[in-house]
Amino acid sequence: MQLHIAPSLLAADFMHLADEVKMLNASADLIHLDVMDGSLVPNLSFGFSVIEPLAKMATIPCDVHLMIVHPEKYFKRFVDAGADYLSFHLEAARKARRSPAKMLREIKGYGAKAGLAINPDMPVEEVFPYLDDADFILIMSVFAGFGGQKFIEATFDRVKALKAEIDRRGLNTQIEIDGGVGAANAAELGRCGATMLVAGSSVFKSADPAATIAALRGE
Repeated sequence: MQLHIAPSLLAADFMHLADEVKMLNASADLIHLDVMDGSLVPNLSFGFSVIEPLAKMATIPCDVHLMIVHPEKYFKRFVDAGADYLSFHLEAARKARRSPAKMLREIKGYGAKAGLAINPDMPVEEVFPYLDDADFILIMSVFAGFGGQKFIEATFDRVKALKAEIDRRGLNTQIEIDGGVGAANAAELGRCGATMLVAGSSVFKSADPAATIAALRGE
């Protein structure tokens, strides 16, 4: 399956976000938006006031990654704001004592693709019970909260294990990778079973972001 590239706007030039979105419309497959609350993860980012106007400009799907406590309180608002793909962390569901399966179904009920995210220190097998309800699993290849971290090599084996379980059960669940993705690991992640790659610094800090996106896709 062809890799879909989702550049993360967290690494973009915030003084020229409109121009960045136009570039992504013409070259990327999705636009990745990281929402952080300073509680679940040690950083803050943007919310509805930024996502709503950007989503209106976007002609490709918006992939919203919630790194927040009690994400279930905001599912409908984020879908209404323009989220086509919406993911939350398994850790957040457990802290809220909510059923991840029900949360995934709730997102899908609002009309968005539903994803479940895990950090590198959580065994990948923890998401297996929710594969029937998830449209995609987001495997963090760095720890959620900050951009520019080094890719964790153990991610390859985690992707292989997840892909094997998806295939064993005859599912079409997609695998998204977020963190430290670049030219050195994109192709191997695809071979391991990943279908969606989030790339921040490797895209926006390159001399030609559109060409970098094409290269990551394998073109």
